[in-house]
Parts: sequence; C-alpha cells; structure tokens
Amino acid sequence: MTTTTTPTRSGGAATGFGARVRAVPAALWRGRATDAAWVRPAFLGLLLLTAVLYLWNLAANGWANAFYSAAVQAGASNWEAFLYGSSDAGNSITVDKPPASLWVMALSVRLFGLSSFSILLPEAIMGVLTVALVYAIVRRHLSPQAGLIAGGVTALTPVATLMFRFNNPDALLVLLVTLATYLTMRGLEDGRVRWVLWAGVAVGFAFLTKQLQAFLILPVLVGVYLVASPRRIGVRFAHLFGALGTLIVSAGWWVAIVTLVPASMRPYIGGSQDDSFLELTFGYNGFGRLTGNETGSVTGGGGGTTGGGTWGATGIGRMFSSEFGTQIAWLLPAALALLVVGLVVLRRRPRTDGARAVVLLLGGTLVVTGLAFSFGEGIIHPYYSVALAPAIGGLVGAGAWLLWQRRAALRARLVAAVVVLGTTWWTVVLMSEASTFLPWLRVVVVMAGVLAAVALIALPFVRAFAPIAVVAALVAALVAPAAWSVDTALTAHTGSLPTAGPAVAAGFGGRGGFGGMRQHFGQQGAFGQARQGFGFGGARRFGGQTGTGTGTQGGFGGFARGGGGGGLLGGDVSVSSTLVQALRSNASSYTWAAAAVGSQNAASYQLASGESVMPLGGFNGSDPSPTLEQFEQYVANGQVHYFIASGGIGRSNGGSSASSEIASWVESHFSATTVGGVTVYDLSSGSQTAGA
Repeated sequence: MTTTTTPTRSGGAATGFGARVRAVPAALWRGRATDAAWVRPAFLGLLLLTAVLYLWNLAANGWANAFYSAAVQAGASNWEAFLYGSSDAGNSITVDKPPASLWVMALSVRLFGLSSFSILLPEAIMGVLTVALVYAIVRRHLSPQAGLIAGGVTALTPVATLMFRFNNPDALLVLLVTLATYLTMRGLEDGRVRWVLWAGVAVGFAFLTKQLQAFLILPVLVGVYLVASPRRIGVRFAHLFGALGTLIVSAGWWVAIVTLVPASMRPYIGGSQDDSFLELTFGYNGFGRLTGNETGSVTGGGGGTTGGGTWGATGIGRMFSSEFGTQIAWLLPAALALLVVGLVVLRRRPRTDGARAVVLLLGGTLVVTGLAFSFGEGIIHPYYSVALAPAIGGLVGAGAWLLWQRRAALRARLVAAVVVLGTTWWTVVLMSEASTFLPWLRVVVVMAGVLAAVALIALPFVRAFAPIAVVAALVAALVAPAAWSVDTALTAHTGSLPTAGPAVAAGFGGRGGFGGMRQHFGQQGAFGQARQGFGFGGARRFGGQTGTGTGTQGGFGGFARGGGGGGLLGGDVSVSSTLVQALRSNASSYTWAAAAVGSQNAASYQLASGESVMPLGGFNGSDPSPTLEQFEQYVANGQVHYFIASGGIGRSNGGSSASSEIASWVESHFSATTVGGVTVYDLSSGSQTAGA
C-alpha cells in the first residue's frame, strides 16, 4: 500500500509566503524580466545618491522655517493643533496653509522626538520618492536611459535640493502632484478607473498642502486623459467625474470640519481677515497670487511686464531672471526645446500612444505652472519654482532619448547639437551670476558642450564618438546644477525665503526683479541675507545674516518697540537661557507662556522654551487674531504670562492693526523689564482686568 503525504494548509501557506517574502529583495534588485542587468542597479543607485544629497548635513538647517517647525511642535504635543495646523498648542491661530505637510512632520516628531532632523527627514524622503516617480513616468513608455536622465535632472535641480531639505509645504506638494501625474498615466495605459480615482485623491491631498496651487495641474490631467484614454468618450467623462468626487472627498472632509465647527471652538484661520478658510483659499493663497490683491500680506504685489513690482517684474522671461534662473532654469530652455521635439517626433502616433501622453502630461505641467508663476503679481517666491523640476527633468529625459533614437538622421543630430550648445551657453550665463564660485567650472562646461556637439554631428563617421557624445553632453548639462546643489546641501538655510546655491550678483532682483541689480532680496541689499535668513533684528538694517539680534528699530511699516528681536521672515531668533527659564517658569498655569507679534517671532520663543507662545496677528502680524478685546480677556483670565516686545510687522497691506493695538495697550498698562536682552512685560503682575 502506498502512502501519500499531503502538506498541511498551514505548512504550505507558510512555505509559499516565505518564498514570496524571500523573493521581494531579488525582485527589487532584478526589476523587469526584460530589463538589461544594469537597469535596476542603476535606478537604485540613482535613489541612493539622491538620498545622500538630500540627507547629508540635514540637521545643519536647524529649525529651517521656524514658522512651520513651531506648528509641527504644537501638533506633536496636541491633537487639536495637529488637526487644524495650529501655530501654537494653545490653538490661538493656524498657519496660513492647510496642514497636510504638518501632519507628516508632526508624526515624524511623535515617532523620533522633536529635533531638526526628525522635522526635515520626511521632506528628504519625499524628494527621493519624487525622483523615483519621475523615473517611472518616463521609463514606462520610453526607456530606462530616459528615466535615469529624467530622475537625475530632477534630483540635481538646485531648488529641488533646497526644498527637499526644508520644511515648507512645497516638498509634499511636488510629490503629490507628481504622483497624480503617474496615476493618470497608468489610467491612460489600461483605461481602469481606479488609477484616475486615486489621482483625484492625490490632488485632493495636494490641495490640503498648498491650496489652489495644486489645481494648476488639473487642466493638464483632464485634457490629456480626454485625448489619450483608450476608453470611449462617455466613459472618459464618467471616469473624470469619479476623480472629481474622490478629489472633493479627500480634500473636503477637512474643509468641512473647519467650516462647520463654530469659530469659538477652533483656532483662527491664519492668513484670512475674517476667520474664513474659503477667503484664505480664494484670496491670500488663491487668486491674490495672480492679481496681487492679498490683503494683509507683507506688502502689495503688482509687477507688469515692464515694471518691477514688490515681488519682481512679471512676464514670460520671469523664470529666466537671475532670482529664479539659478534656482530652476538651468535646463528650462532645453526642456522647452525638447518638448517641441517630442511633439513633432510623436505627432503621427496613435491617439492613445503612451510616449506622446507622457510628453503631453509633462509639457502641459511645465507650461501651465510656468505661466502662472511668470505672470502672477502677488507673492511668488523663487523657491515656488520647485514645482517645475519634475516636468523639466522628465522632458529632458524623454526628449533626449527621442533624439538619440533618431541619431542616424542628420537633422536629429543637428537639433541635438543645437540643444547642447544652447544649454552650454545658458549654463555659462547663469554661472556668471556667481562669478567667484568655481570659475574653472565654466571652462569645463564649455569644453564638454563643444565636444558633445562635435561628437554628435560626427557620429556616423566614428562609432566611438557615441559614448563620448553622451558623457560630454551630460557633463555640460548637469555639472553646474550639480555643483549648485552640492553647495546647497553643504550650507545651512533658515528663514522663510531660502535660496539655493552660492550668492549671486543680482540676488532676488536682478534684471528688473526685486529692487534691481545689487539691491536685492537676497545677498547684500536692504532686505537681508536670504541664504541664512531674513531677520528683522538690526537697528538700521532690514535683515540679518542669521535673523538674530536685538534690534531697537526696524520692522516693515510696523512696530518694533523696545529691544529684542524677532525675525518675521528670518531665521531663528536667538533666545537666551534666562528668557527660556522665565518662559518655563510656572508655564503649566497658563494657556500661553507668552505672546509676541508675528508667527516667526513667537515661533522662536516657542521652539526654544517648548511652551506655547501666542503669535499675535499670525504670520504677518496683520490678522485680527486676537482682537484687543479678546486679548484683554485672556489676560484677565490669567491665560497669558508674558508679552515679548519684538520687531514684527503689525498692520500691513490693508490688514488688521489689532497686534499693534495690543502692543500699545500692554505698554501703557504694564511695566517693562529686560530678560536676556529682550524687553518683556509680565502680564500676571498688577492684576490687570479686561477693559482697563
């Protein structure tokens, strides 16, 4: 008799599961079965180098933008502050953005404790994931080589290196928008609605990161899906309506909470003048960025194509100007040229062709977002341009591969040579903005660019020129932005207006920008030093090297009474141990250990002490939060211990003067004392009452 042994269900399942688990590392390393052996190691190497670049020296940035770091600190210690994105654990006011990016950082802090590294680590991870997505978008319908170039260009864009090492919301925004692009592309491949629905979710959370800027990509995603989806036209519209639904749900749940919860039961909506998230969405953070009508902002906007407004001259050349150029524009001309190349080369492909869809998605994103930034008359900072980095990288990778595939044709080689030489010339122009930074590198770029152009044209005659052309072209295109990116990683950046790379000759204003040549928002001019901060501390200077100091005058059209000094747009305020000790003294008896004008001022004291500090007037000091009457009541209730006199803005651009009124009331009712070089008022003394 023959006995047959049947494996038990548990044993068989365990064996199968174990085999699958063991197969995961091998699959990650091997990649697609049809790939050459070098493809997956090269991709993983790209991600590893990107991680090194974005993580190296990360903690040197300190609190980076203290405005957001303080909100992260609050959210990591108080779940209500976490939900709303409050600036302080006392939940007096939110930051002037939705809180999605704060959620990620606050969770990191809850896991690893409060530190510069735990706050900035999620941004670096977001950068690596963005590079992986750009690679995947281009690689799927072109080639691994194209994907590697696309990912490499994205990773080495100086402003990307800056913002994926910084705690502003832009890192998460770029990741989510790139993810939405990838998901839409997957939907275009097989027509399955699930991809489009998830793309709607990604855009919805992008809205909860930076509001209407997330919607700049919607016309592109919708248009390309309608053009290139393999499904019937009616089904395409049905899919898009479904995606609209997921977008509304993924963003709307939080908006509904903020809108429906009574104002008395939640923090004030920072950045608005009437405690309204909708006003913040469509005004200060929405259409105001295009029109310049941003009540309560630092200053008014307005530019025009020939004039220089507060935020620089607007017009088609804005992204190429000195304040934006060294941040984002190294390969912007090449990307635009290769966009045209891609459209011409792929014009006869079928409607549903994947490669053309990739070019349309990336090109549409670059054009729509670039035009919005170029003509926006409101607050547009150079670091916003990081939103263009994935599109530029993707177009350069895709276009370069399309030309390389057609290198047997003379006209393709000529176009490639022209693109390389044009990129070389433009790189030298941008490098001249920082003429003392590695001057020998310009020689390398020129030699590599000329060699690449010659080798490309001569390819049919000497086969050995192929690798020479490729390597020389990559050197000419990438060595300068790589140097700028490495310099960015090796330099500490703090404050609200960081810039990538070495100091440039025209800072935030050359070529008709912010104040003209050499009187700029960045390196030498009255507005201080943008690389290290944008301080408000000096007695006569509008900014400082690190945003610290004990200014006795200053301010931006507003109030700087007494010593002490905060940095409205600057780096961390230097807080003495004596003042920290005072703020911590009996802090549990108060809702707020102190109050100070402007969120940047309050943030530094809050981060130094670990106690809640009320930011009067929000970011700009110009929000009506709290009103004088409300503040008097807080003091009468014994909820605020100290008032710290510091150089904030107060009322600006038509905003509220409540913070200045509060400062005047405190000065007239309480006695000043100096603690650690800072003027402080003890609001618990004298038993002041509301209305006194």
